[in-house]
Amino acid sequence: MENIWDCIVIGGGPAGLSAALNLRRRGQTVLVLSGGAPLLEKAELVENYLGLPGVSGKEMMDCFRAHATAQGAVVKTQRAGNVVPMGDTFLVGAGTDMYTSYAVILACGVSKASPVPGEAEFLGRGVSYCATCDGMLFRQKRVVVWGLSPEAPDEAEFLHSIGCRVTYVASRRPETLADGIDFVPGALTAVHGDNVVTAAQLKQQTLPADGVFILRPAAPPDALVPGIEMENGRVKADASMRTNIPRLYAAGDMLGAPLQVAKAVGQGLVAGLCAAEEIQKLKQEAHV
Repeated sequence: MENIWDCIVIGGGPAGLSAALNLRRRGQTVLVLSGGAPLLEKAELVENYLGLPGVSGKEMMDCFRAHATAQGAVVKTQRAGNVVPMGDTFLVGAGTDMYTSYAVILACGVSKASPVPGEAEFLGRGVSYCATCDGMLFRQKRVVVWGLSPEAPDEAEFLHSIGCRVTYVASRRPETLADGIDFVPGALTAVHGDNVVTAAQLKQQTLPADGVFILRPAAPPDALVPGIEMENGRVKADASMRTNIPRLYAAGDMLGAPLQVAKAVGQGLVAGLCAAEEIQKLKQEAHV
């Protein structure tokens, strides 16, 4: 098949880059989607990673990225909005792009964002995390985009281009926000509705809306992949990093404590090797 990746890794931190490196070492094509700077980059000093004492988090991440990309991994700064199993493949929405792969590895860390009231209740009934995936449902309708990710202005422009009446909400207007898109300073505090969304609540005003697009740097795992099994707020995976969905793996902080670089790198290694084995088996059976 053309335009299909062997594996898409969601998350550009230690776990994701370790998985990507080891997939490439097994000859698989790899796309890494990273929604923003990993938390490790903010660490002033990392003292507990074997063999690399006294380096900053940014220095460590620069080293990890250079190693993975030198081996042929493709890294893109894009926020994955959803992952849809399609039989032998997956469809991954990121910004205004759609990608296809044989396997997916989730390595997007711990989501620290708390849902706003009404967000979970109206997910799929007006609340969405992906403009490309759900935008066509809201043509000629009123939508509110809460822009918290770097790609959010592009997703708002996509919605505007297909005929949605877009209001963009953020702390300040992005320089790249397209003309013709209304801007309201603030933050989303709640989503209102009956059976479907009817309004977006800000601190000091209510915006009528048929849809609300919440564009954080990373979506919660069970919103990113509907049906994924969770346990105590963490993704549930076996010793081979397999989740309950075939050829969908998870690694790193999203599996729980200890939240350490060494553990993330090791789990990324296991996920990458296991994914490579299953991808190769699938391709052989399909004579790809």
